[in-house]
Amino acid sequence: MSIPYSASGAVPLSTPRGQDDTGPRITRIETFATPLIGFVRVTTADGAQGWGQVSTYNSDITAQILHRQVAPWALGRGVDALEDVIAEIPLREHKYPGTYLCRAMAGLDTAIWDLRGKQAGKPVAALLGGAAGKIRAYASSMRRDITPEAEAARLIGLRDAHGFDAFKVRVGAECGQDRDEWPGRTEAIIPAIRRALGDDAALLVDGNSGFSPKRAIAVGHMLQDNGYEHFEEPCPYWELEQTAEVSAALSMDVAGGEQDWDFQNWRRMIALKSVDIVQPDVLYVGGMIRAMQVAQMGHAAGLPCTPHAANLSMVTIFTMHLLRAVPNPGRYLELSIEGDDYYPWQRDLFTSDPYRVEDGHVTVTDAPGWGVEINPEWLAKSSYSVSDWAR
Repeated sequence: MSIPYSASGAVPLSTPRGQDDTGPRITRIETFATPLIGFVRVTTADGAQGWGQVSTYNSDITAQILHRQVAPWALGRGVDALEDVIAEIPLREHKYPGTYLCRAMAGLDTAIWDLRGKQAGKPVAALLGGAAGKIRAYASSMRRDITPEAEAARLIGLRDAHGFDAFKVRVGAECGQDRDEWPGRTEAIIPAIRRALGDDAALLVDGNSGFSPKRAIAVGHMLQDNGYEHFEEPCPYWELEQTAEVSAALSMDVAGGEQDWDFQNWRRMIALKSVDIVQPDVLYVGGMIRAMQVAQMGHAAGLPCTPHAANLSMVTIFTMHLLRAVPNPGRYLELSIEGDDYYPWQRDLFTSDPYRVEDGHVTVTDAPGWGVEINPEWLAKSSYSVSDWAR
């Protein structure tokens, strides 16, 4: 199923509220949330169900937004009207634009894609025009509280155990205004990781909005000298002109966009040539439909799409399906290497592990929908809310 797209990145509203929609009508939207993660279950009049997720972090607040500002526009609509509903909600809620609305919309969107896949007996990737199959992954470190030597050791262990040949580490300090996590760490970790993993490893770094253009360019030259290929979010992400300055000064790829939900910002980012790689986050941007639209905007400008997926909730599953369907997939899937010790809230989310790595690759299976089942024991411990269709 293709996603309607226009050069403006907007889907025109074509189904007025109250007009008959095709497909079973949505009768119930449920959320199961904690402050860190929230799952969504959508049920239709014929009893079909699909599972999705609102964005991680403050998910209990996002669940309230979903019930208050998303569910009213979706209940009673047919599941085939999802594209229209996702386009309509920002118009109906125009006084409340912003990241929270998109993070809540993503819960509706991803749950209906699961439902559609189960009805069709196909993985979501196939519904989006792609197919099941393997994806090369990079081992993505989320840590700055680690020495270069300890970071190198654990990446070598992952390489030897799972066949990873691509890795990402952190430099600077998050929104650090040119400060480092501790003095000299950036200068130490860049060559240390290259020495430890050898010339054949693909190496990436994330600056997490940490640098001024001058400092980012200096770090970028160090990265280039050590054969790194991807410099993510070098400057404050909201300062697109600063990132464009860095991109123009370096020969390596500059990546960004994980925080961005507004198509206006995406258009500016692409027009300014701020980035060489677009990185929408499926849950921050508003779901699969909007993430596909961003990927298509990038494709029209000749830019690959390597989405942001920084934890092992459902967001990485969504991203796996996205990468199997977009016309401009980047070279890798971001796969967090942080386990339950670092992200304890990831524990026991699913009844089986969807992220098994073999020879540095993960697999989108042929299973219908997202191909995963939420752990009932986890759901039983979460905070529950429901919105029903008042016929």
